[in-house]
Amino acid sequence: MKRMITRTAMGLAVTALAVGGLATTAQAAPANNGDPTLTDVYIWATDVNLRQQPTTDSPRLAVRSQWWGDALCQKQGQTVHDPAVGTNNWWTAVMEFSGSDIAWVNNLYIRGGEKIAGVPDC
Repeated sequence: MKRMITRTAMGLAVTALAVGGLATTAQAAPANNGDPTLTDVYIWATDVNLRQQPTTDSPRLAVRSQWWGDALCQKQGQTVHDPAVGTNNWWTAVMEFSGSDIAWVNNLYIRGGEKIAGVPDC
């Protein structure tokens, strides 16, 4: 019985350390200082261009790395191909915080896949 309790305690300690280690490397969602009706999205990549329109020919408004934003909506735009990531033609309109300027980012660089769950179509 004593051996079983020791194994259980050891297993719990290892699990606690593993969970703690994951928590330190995971990106926490921002405290929603923006509009609570908007979906928070995470740009996981570095040096991602935020554009005026959903096309790479559109003026760049900002560059962000590993950044949270408020998503307004998403729609299909110019297809973007990144050899390291893939191809996608879905873009999401984002704001840094509620009421800020709107910029577009290709969904390749947003956590969630081709089309981001919880973000409505424009």
